[in-house]
Amino acid sequence: MLDSLSQRLSKIVKVMRGQARLTEENTRDMLREIRLALLEADVALPVVREVLARIKEKAMGEEVIGNLNPGQALVGVVQRELTAIMGGDLSRDEREINLRVQPPAVILLAGLQGAGKTTTAGKLAKHLIETQKKKVLTVSCDIYRPAAIEQLKTVTAQAGAEWYPSHTGEKPLDIAAGAVDYARRHFFDVLIVDTAGRLAIDEAMMTEVADLHKFLSPAETLFVIDAMLGQDAVNTAKSFHERLPLTGVILTKTDGDSRGGAALSVRHVTGKPIKFVGSGEKLDGFDAFDPEAMASRIIGMGDIVGLVKDVQKSINVAEAEKLAQKLKSGKSFDLTDFRAQLAQMGGMGSFSSLMEKLPAQFQQAAGQVNDEQVQKQLRRTMGIIDAMTPAERRKPDLIKASRKKRIAMGAGVPVQEVNRLLKQFDQTQDMMKRMQRGGLSKMMRALGGMGLPGMGKLGGFPGMGGFGGPRG
Repeated sequence: MLDSLSQRLSKIVKVMRGQARLTEENTRDMLREIRLALLEADVALPVVREVLARIKEKAMGEEVIGNLNPGQALVGVVQRELTAIMGGDLSRDEREINLRVQPPAVILLAGLQGAGKTTTAGKLAKHLIETQKKKVLTVSCDIYRPAAIEQLKTVTAQAGAEWYPSHTGEKPLDIAAGAVDYARRHFFDVLIVDTAGRLAIDEAMMTEVADLHKFLSPAETLFVIDAMLGQDAVNTAKSFHERLPLTGVILTKTDGDSRGGAALSVRHVTGKPIKFVGSGEKLDGFDAFDPEAMASRIIGMGDIVGLVKDVQKSINVAEAEKLAQKLKSGKSFDLTDFRAQLAQMGGMGSFSSLMEKLPAQFQQAAGQVNDEQVQKQLRRTMGIIDAMTPAERRKPDLIKASRKKRIAMGAGVPVQEVNRLLKQFDQTQDMMKRMQRGGLSKMMRALGGMGLPGMGKLGGFPGMGGFGGPRG
């Protein structure tokens, strides 16, 4: 998101290097670049004007601190002001979902058709179950699309929540009344209500969702909006804000080919906090919105905290502890362990969305990430290990020429790929030994030259060993 702004800010830093302070002249040049970048990112014009006014006010005459040059000083100002305009001035309680009501806490989801409300309902249910241990019920009041009701039933099951049945012949208010009664009688903590959407704003839709809101008196009324809408996000947000007392916003499809203006515009137009961001179709692609982290990503500083959280979601803690104990006892890291590491990497989902959270200097390589190719190579590499005998996986030194041919034939790959895998395993095994000796910095340097198909020259993650480097 907002790649244009990141690139322009990097350019500003280079141009301003060596100047002693921010002046009216060089600040004007930099603000012009920021203005163009914001407009290209589909940020609403009133928001652009406010951002620029706030940056100019804070930046003028600011002394360069320490070894920062004026460009870097301005980047700091921009980061702080973007954070503020996206909700950084709000308390944590204001940004978090409010469940401090008599159960069941009703959460009403509203938005246009195609915004991703139904998938978001499943993602939100999963989030509440896993992070707050809540008992969650979902219900669809979309009586116009039978497929939407079935979709909610499916994602609810995937989330580990319970689904309240509804049918196209019923009235939305009757469905809502039945769901609330069921939730109360069965002691649910949260009821998530998915409402009908339209391809565009219309009076019937607004009246229906407003009536549902009046009847339910929800603890949260969340506006679900597609981050790819750009300028249209502003008009849509205004319409919903005028008819519903919104309490927050959920941005969906933030991993799409979006210029990202919605992240800045919607908060400004509604005055309500962005509470969650969603990406991809998988239910794991859902996070609490952090304005400071988003501002850091926008200006190319990356979101390392978010990246770590994403990786932690995919790590099997029990398996990691088991491996740590094995290494601690003096046993060597073998191909079975290596395969387990690869399998965990395969479960991380979209590598490109992970890479987006890296600092700007990695973004060019991140743009080369091909998720499909990465997953394909992961499966191919694990297939080679699966073609080995248990003894070979325990003692890779046994694998000589004749065994390599047999393994290659069993996996359906050339012998060269078996050789490549063994070389990468040796590198990973060496890194594991360095970790045991506390040489983490040495291990990280060793990672530098490794590459991954579909990921350019980005280097590896611990345990991946940069498997399957460039084919030659």
